[in-house]
Amino acid sequence: MTDDTTDTTEHSSEDAEMAADGGEASMVEYGIEDRPPLIQSIFLGTQHWLTMVGSTIAIPLVLAGPVGLGFDGAQTAQLVGTFFVVSGVATLAQTTIGNKYPIVQGGTFSMLGPALAIITVMGGSDGGASATVMMRELQGAIIVAGGVEVLIGYFGVFGKLKRYIGPAVIAVVIALIGLALISVPQITNPSQNWYLVGLTLGLIVLFSQYIDDYSRLFKLFPVLLGLSIAYLIAAGLSVVGVINVIDLSPVADAPAVRAITPFQWGMPLFSGSFAAGMIAGMLASAIESFGDYHSVARMAGEGAPNRQRINHGLGMEGLGNVFAGIMGTGNGSTSYTENVGAIGITGVASRYVVQIGALVMILVGYVGYFGAFVTTIPDAIVGGLFLAMFAQIVGVGLSQLQHVDMNQNRNVFVVGFGLFAGMSIPQYVAGLENGAMEAGLSNIPLLGGVLGIPEVATTISIIAGTEIAVGGIAAFLLDNTIPGTPEERGLTAWEDITEDEDAFEPYHERFMPGGEPANEDIAND
Repeated sequence: MTDDTTDTTEHSSEDAEMAADGGEASMVEYGIEDRPPLIQSIFLGTQHWLTMVGSTIAIPLVLAGPVGLGFDGAQTAQLVGTFFVVSGVATLAQTTIGNKYPIVQGGTFSMLGPALAIITVMGGSDGGASATVMMRELQGAIIVAGGVEVLIGYFGVFGKLKRYIGPAVIAVVIALIGLALISVPQITNPSQNWYLVGLTLGLIVLFSQYIDDYSRLFKLFPVLLGLSIAYLIAAGLSVVGVINVIDLSPVADAPAVRAITPFQWGMPLFSGSFAAGMIAGMLASAIESFGDYHSVARMAGEGAPNRQRINHGLGMEGLGNVFAGIMGTGNGSTSYTENVGAIGITGVASRYVVQIGALVMILVGYVGYFGAFVTTIPDAIVGGLFLAMFAQIVGVGLSQLQHVDMNQNRNVFVVGFGLFAGMSIPQYVAGLENGAMEAGLSNIPLLGGVLGIPEVATTISIIAGTEIAVGGIAAFLLDNTIPGTPEERGLTAWEDITEDEDAFEPYHERFMPGGEPANEDIAND
């Protein structure tokens, strides 16, 4: 990392040069290696943290009800705080010794499905196992799934597949990352306050798209400004009684310091069937992260990630999952799509800024007042934020098609079918009754004996119910089987924009046997 602060003039010249080389960085205000001034970085890092607040609160709240923690506000708040701490630590690890991209780590919806399935099997909170036993089972399943991802990452499984994954496949995967989140309750809840949703969305779009050239304040902080103004307006209207969407009583009731420790729910329990289901969720999460790496590289004006960077990123995400299991989130850890979208909207792709944001996450997790205050942000404001973030991600995914010859019918079909299959098949799977998938697989000739095994059926069900996995696999199979030249498929252009193999240096290779930095540049990093 460079220690020099980069001013606007330098950025403008760098952006112009890179834009001339292919338009990759025309939107970048701060690149990966840039370090904005400390005070500015704190606000930018806080902005990154705020973009992930919605999901980081939503996932533990979804878990708390069926587990039984929902009946105890203190336990639910403890779970939310744990998510923040795990997210902060995992983010610091990923940005420092993982793939070194400015990408936030946090809870994943891909592993929420398996978690809820495990809770259902155990009887949920209505007469089944106790809340702590269910959390201990989730801990064990997540630790096993994380261990498998560590092996997948550091043995280079996804890196070996990279040569077969072209821009058409990546376009489908990234677009589905955004499209798959269309149904989040902060957006689709029919009782949502749509005036507040529209206000938040309108402010973010105004600052980031219409008046961003008028002030660097608008260019750098559109999300922070939009959320803050919308929150203040909502608070004011709540005080005068026009609406009732903000209640600050949780802040007053919160402890000053929240003790978040390893194995806080008890020692993990390990069940084979539960681990198999969680591994399926992890695989879907890994596919999503593969797309996120390409997405953040494009938004940061960098070449597509090489094999080593992909492998080390997924390996570190596996370690993040193990850490999440140890700390007891009841969910895993993966790359946060929301923050990828924030980079696109703000043009701030600084690794240093994301690391500052990670420290904010850890602080918020342990300081009870901060965590409690976050829970007072209305869903409507979070929904407006999500609309802007997810739309940005879909657009970035589709922009990958500039490398593909879309005049060729085979490419049109690959992209169209991948997107449609990814959105439709999981809807079908979600509508099946419990046990229907296992029964159907059991009746398949010759293979029924294997596919009908509960663990296998659960794995297939989870993968088939995940939009990114279904669409990505469909596009991958079609793109590699339908005849087409490397030029038509975009593989040639893809190879040209992929970073060199020596562009990424794993942390453990940075030092020579004697413990000295391998070269002067590394010594100054």
